[in-house]
Amino acid sequence: MINVTNAMKYMGALLVGVLLLGSPVAAVQAPEVLVKETTDKITRVLRTSQDKIKAEPGHLLEIVDTIVAPHFDFERMSSWVLGKYWRKASADEKKRFALEFRTLLVRTYAKALNDNFDKQIDMLAPRKRKDGKQVTVRTEIQQSAGFPIPISYKMHMKEGAWKIFDVSVDSISLVANYRSSFAKEIRKDGLEKLITRLADRNRPSKAADTAK
Repeated sequence: MINVTNAMKYMGALLVGVLLLGSPVAAVQAPEVLVKETTDKITRVLRTSQDKIKAEPGHLLEIVDTIVAPHFDFERMSSWVLGKYWRKASADEKKRFALEFRTLLVRTYAKALNDNFDKQIDMLAPRKRKDGKQVTVRTEIQQSAGFPIPISYKMHMKEGAWKIFDVSVDSISLVANYRSSFAKEIRKDGLEKLITRLADRNRPSKAADTAK
């Protein structure tokens, strides 16, 4: 088993496989087909953008925010990660938390993607729910030494497009991990303080420090 820190490192790298699941097409393609096609696309983009990314660190965030973010169900992820605290939150708190949580994930994935885009990704057979409304796309990231790291993406249909609502690395759920840490912070200081801390971490100067 890899620890949560390493899991977060590789999560971003493997998101290349699910970046355009919501692309508008005449007929919805099988998720695993879209995973492969998008993996190839984002790999090419990152490979050809390294000089600009090094000169303009913000360009990496733009790439990830444009390609990745639209294909995640951040509202569902936010409600799930906060659990009972989401139900108790005001409309304004929900909006601000969802925004900061989205920014946190995009910033984290941006660095991880750029650190790991050249790793080989193998596709495994997906697992579909009987009603066809949810699917788990399974992949493995190959390592230069040791066993490959299994990555699973849970997706559901929302407004006619596949959206990601959780990612697991070696059986470690991204949402469950954040849910546990956020719950501790909320119990200690309240939801408002958590939102303030996330906003502080997401400030451009802090984000730049983290990306180094």
